[in-house]
Amino acid sequence: QVQLVESGGGLVQPGGSLLLSCAASRFTVNPYWMSWYRQAPGKERELVARIISADGSTIYADSVKGRFSISRDNAKNTMYLQMNSLKPEDTAVYFCNARIREYIGGRYLFTNYWGQGTQVTVSS
Repeated sequence: QVQLVESGGGLVQPGGSLLLSCAASRFTVNPYWMSWYRQAPGKERELVARIISADGSTIYADSVKGRFSISRDNAKNTMYLQMNSLKPEDTAVYFCNARIREYIGGRYLFTNYWGQGTQVTVSS
């Protein structure tokens, strides 16, 4: 069973920075992609950033472009989210996600794994 453990959340003032980490274990195959999502109170979970394993390409939500940066350290099986210029609207629980693709029985099957989340609060 794949395990994902987030860390690095906390309370930060507007304009501040945080570095989130997602430590992964028990991967049997390299994830197809890994992502950060967030969920604010009363809102749906939304994609923040994604990194594609095949070529390292990244995508970001419009709301975080230019402020957040996603990266992976494959040697450490860890994914990061560097968050700069934080705003109160970035307050949410941040979740790590891994999408695994396996070729089984003649077709590709996809499985999503989630961490427990880490709280990020941006407030003065």
